[in-house]
Amino acid sequence: MSDSRTLTDPAPYDALLLLSFGGPEAPEDVVPFLENVTRGRGIPKERLAEVGKHYFLFGGVSPINEQNRELLAALRKDFAEHGLDLPVYWGNRNWAPYLVDTLREIAADGHRRIAVLATSAYAGYSGCRQYRENLADALAALAEEGLPELRVDKLRHLYNHPGFVQPMIDATLAALTELPAEARDGARLAFTTHSIPEAMAETSGAPDDPARGRPGGAYVAQHLEVARLVAEAVAVATGVADRPWELVFQSRSGAPHIPWLEPDICEHLESLHSAGAPAAVMVPIGFVSDHMEVKYDLDTEAVAKAAELGLPVARAATVGADPRFTAAVRGLLLERAAAERGLPVERCALGALGPSHDVCAVACCPNPRASRPAAAQI
Repeated sequence: MSDSRTLTDPAPYDALLLLSFGGPEAPEDVVPFLENVTRGRGIPKERLAEVGKHYFLFGGVSPINEQNRELLAALRKDFAEHGLDLPVYWGNRNWAPYLVDTLREIAADGHRRIAVLATSAYAGYSGCRQYRENLADALAALAEEGLPELRVDKLRHLYNHPGFVQPMIDATLAALTELPAEARDGARLAFTTHSIPEAMAETSGAPDDPARGRPGGAYVAQHLEVARLVAEAVAVATGVADRPWELVFQSRSGAPHIPWLEPDICEHLESLHSAGAPAAVMVPIGFVSDHMEVKYDLDTEAVAKAAELGLPVARAATVGADPRFTAAVRGLLLERAAAERGLPVERCALGALGPSHDVCAVACCPNPRASRPAAAQI
């Protein structure tokens, strides 16, 4: 059986696509960007301007684009250093460089078999299937233009890959050192991720995924697994075996009458303060980089709430372009390439849930509004 760490051949793939959400890069971009994000929902422009105030606090610039440029450069550097001759492209769902334009560029460059890395580590509609719907839309547009047919394969979920988990462990330990020395051993861990509607969470994952049968479906089960892995490693490193932790949520954006995953991070901080916790570390395991949901919802809003309560807090860094993460991407790419060539592969994953599937089933993470074509599925 082949170990992905020893593989070097990317065939049949001739390019890697970094696929992300996108974000505005100037104040005048904010409302058009939000129009892209909310298209089809009938939200008035005035409401979008109100929602966009978070971006205006940062000069109208989302940090996600610069972070994707850093990841793009890091992937190219890692590939070059390991003799992997494979071009890496970048395309977004909601802002330039747009996915369809990037796929057009890939086709013009002569590439036909594309591996896709989405900047989301977990199962779920928004983090997986919606990206595959975006790919299907873009491929259909290229077909209408008469361009050569491309095949795209999305790399498997990487939430429990050591190249994702280990940097989060180290970031949590580093954040603990930012707290007052007398509060560190008693500090609670608040693992945070994006809240989604409960109904969407419950149907996340593949129909035959054991995690899907648990409360909250695969989305919650996968986050709980990462939180457990990080918490146990932190306990060993610090010698504090009974440190309480909880999975909490942030960045809710839906209608008030629709149930979303709770508790919210700010409500959780209030609960910790009421319970007498001396401090807390917020660990954003749901995010690959420090984009707006991290910089505003945690670093601005949650930090302000903690200050109001008088509760010392620190925030762990996200994975970003950590060399262990870029090495993990390379490993996932080569693992999938070997599998596509029919070779047996030892898939790298930590914890009890095991490695995720390579190819999504049609019923994976269903669209909550209506069924739409999706690429990279059985």
